[in-house]
Amino acid sequence: MAVGALADSRTRRPSPRSAGRAPRPVGVVTRGTTGINRLRRSDRWLVHHEGVQRALCDAADPLVVDLGYGARPNTTFELAQRLATVRPDRRVVGLEIDPERVVPARDGVSFACGGFELAGLRPVLVRAFNVLRQYPENAVADAWATMRERLAPGGLILEGTCDELGRRCAWVLLDAERPRTLTLAWDPFTVSTPSDVAPRLPKALIHHNVPGEPVHALLQAADRAWAWAAPHAVYGPRARWHAALERLHADGLPVTVPRRRMRDCVLTVPWEIVAPR
Repeated sequence: MAVGALADSRTRRPSPRSAGRAPRPVGVVTRGTTGINRLRRSDRWLVHHEGVQRALCDAADPLVVDLGYGARPNTTFELAQRLATVRPDRRVVGLEIDPERVVPARDGVSFACGGFELAGLRPVLVRAFNVLRQYPENAVADAWATMRERLAPGGLILEGTCDELGRRCAWVLLDAERPRTLTLAWDPFTVSTPSDVAPRLPKALIHHNVPGEPVHALLQAADRAWAWAAPHAVYGPRARWHAALERLHADGLPVTVPRRRMRDCVLTVPWEIVAPR
């Protein structure tokens, strides 16, 4: 979909005939590939993120939207189950722009046809994974803006990409005003270096992984810290990555060094560190 089409869909006023109907879905039908447990790393990050916890716990209506769940809603049910540990009464709605993929409600999760306009809902949390990857880069800003306009007060959006098995992941956390952070997460036992995650960067960044761009500099710094932490490999890749994070922090990079023991290798930085020039 062209950028103008996204913009027009936000500004178009409903006709009297369409009043009371759900908004027309904004976006295009994508491949819809999905897999069981594919988004486990981003789900674990969501459950432990203080900002996400606060948004869910403070919400009068803890509505969560899983946008673009694909051909099968496996990951939507998994998201609902994992977020129940934060807010047991959360409501989860899976949205698909292809009406043929909309399935009946089950296990407390409902489904509807919708796109970036979020079917007129006002969620406190949106997860949009592997959706914008199939769009042109110049469509990202309008898609982000369309979703942000629909957020409930204090709401957040997680927009990202992962590989087919969920071993390499990257996502952006946004609020109603702007992108806040970039996170890279990978399987400690199948990824050799942090820069191996580069092919799964979000659409807003993937074409900027070239010398002179901030995201390229971040990946190079992460690889250098990983190499520096090689002596810690005897304790396993998780311990090695924790040492690499501490090295990055000592070098002045504003990375988040988790205090809890992590199952994944995770690198989170402020968006300003990687924003394209």
